[in-house]
Amino acid sequence: MAGLAASFGSGAMTNSIEELEFTDLVLATGTNTTENHPVISSFIKRGVRQQGVKLIVIDPREIDLVKYADVWLCQKPGTDVAVLNGLMNVIISENLYARDYIAERTENFDALKAVVSKYTPEHVEKISGVSAKDLKKAARMYAQAKRASIVYAMGITQHTSGTDNVKSVANLSMLCGNVGIEGGGVNPLRGQNNVQGACDMGGLPNVYPAYQQVSNEDARKRFETAWRVKLSAKPGLTLMEIMAAAGRGDIKALYIMGENPLLSDPDLKHVEKELRNLDLLIVQDIFLTETAQMADVVLPSTSFAEKEGTFTNTERRVQRVRKIVDAPGEAKADWEIISELSTKMGYPMKYSSAKEIFDEVIKVTPSYAGMTYERLEKEGLQWPCPTADHPGTKFLHKDRFSRGLGLFHAIEYIPPVELPDEEYPLFLSTGRVLYHYHTGTMTTRAQGPSERYPESLVEINPLDAEKLGISEGQMVKVTSRRGTVQAKAQITQKSMPGTIFMNFHFAGAPVNALTNPALDPTGKIPEYKVCAVKLEAA
Repeated sequence: MAGLAASFGSGAMTNSIEELEFTDLVLATGTNTTENHPVISSFIKRGVRQQGVKLIVIDPREIDLVKYADVWLCQKPGTDVAVLNGLMNVIISENLYARDYIAERTENFDALKAVVSKYTPEHVEKISGVSAKDLKKAARMYAQAKRASIVYAMGITQHTSGTDNVKSVANLSMLCGNVGIEGGGVNPLRGQNNVQGACDMGGLPNVYPAYQQVSNEDARKRFETAWRVKLSAKPGLTLMEIMAAAGRGDIKALYIMGENPLLSDPDLKHVEKELRNLDLLIVQDIFLTETAQMADVVLPSTSFAEKEGTFTNTERRVQRVRKIVDAPGEAKADWEIISELSTKMGYPMKYSSAKEIFDEVIKVTPSYAGMTYERLEKEGLQWPCPTADHPGTKFLHKDRFSRGLGLFHAIEYIPPVELPDEEYPLFLSTGRVLYHYHTGTMTTRAQGPSERYPESLVEINPLDAEKLGISEGQMVKVTSRRGTVQAKAQITQKSMPGTIFMNFHFAGAPVNALTNPALDPTGKIPEYKVCAVKLEAA
């Protein structure tokens, strides 16, 4: 979110999912859309097959979308900024950029132009491995499309240069005048169904609902009035900062909701040590996860089918959730648990329903102000929806950016923190597979997904497998500077020579025992997508 917010003034998906089917071109980078966002991928594939939409894929793996692509730019892991700068170099040098749009709606273009001038296709090829020919072809296709949409996901953000990657994507879109138009924009694909909603509601350490800064005195006073309490002007800590503070002893108690850091955080040995250093660990979840098994107190909450409320999806669409079954045992809705605990701790929360909470949301969240349960009964609404008669907003930044002018950022390529060497000669990247998500808390407990994908696999290119004497299905040992994991080998062309891929769904092969905890300096997101490993038979 930080990268888009810095460029546009808003970190949300700029356009709507349905537009992907009817635009002129889609550029997909850092997103294995078919497996991670299968519904969204169907819009892209229908667009390609039925509407003649052009498709550019930028990815170091031969993901499923490559089969539909007009151009595939297969870059070395962690070289995204160089590739994006190379695309912009071609567009500017061949005068294919949107001069009037840039002059009227953006600032700092000259700085961008100066930096990308160094990233010639030949120079980018040396850095990234992407051929100069393919880079030029992709740049011309993107620039010459009347409408072009960019979609990206964690393959862009989970790097020490993640914020720079996102800013570079924003640069490319603005360069060709694609922000603020239907069928265009920059569209981050959120990992779960309510990631956007959680952020909208203030689930970030530096903002209140609707991204109102805690450091802003006027915003703070509004929430002090609404909540009848004195609030701090100091931003909180990010997840990685919280864990580090727990390890130092600066944080004594931790309350974890719907998260499983003992599988999802990098450098798991260190995470376990940090959690064990706490005086009190509380976990609120629907299953007894690996993290919950360490907890002093476990609070049983409800699943999506056992509660009322709203979710806000990746395209900013607010939708009703309706209870269809009663929760088992002592389980309660998350809001009920929080309300009861808050009341016992001295701050009364007397909500009687999820609807009552949403009524408060629309009072303190300007972008939700025109929504009601009644309006959401039949269909969802996309924010901003400021008034009761507003239809919702299909795409953002139509006439002006949220920050006024779109801001170009002049960004140099910086290599990943950890590169392969003689001792650890392979790149490891992590991600999801179609049948499971996140730490497998729900999907590995379901019969269907588990039958189709029962265990973790190590994707290895045939050339590397032959060199190492590894065969299909053989148990292998993957080792980084932080740990070792064992899993079965899968020999496949999906992974390029010199790279391996693993998913993070299975506790039996916890890949994040290997990953690098190095953080993006702005977004504080770990570098899950690039680390150096060695591979050998188990």
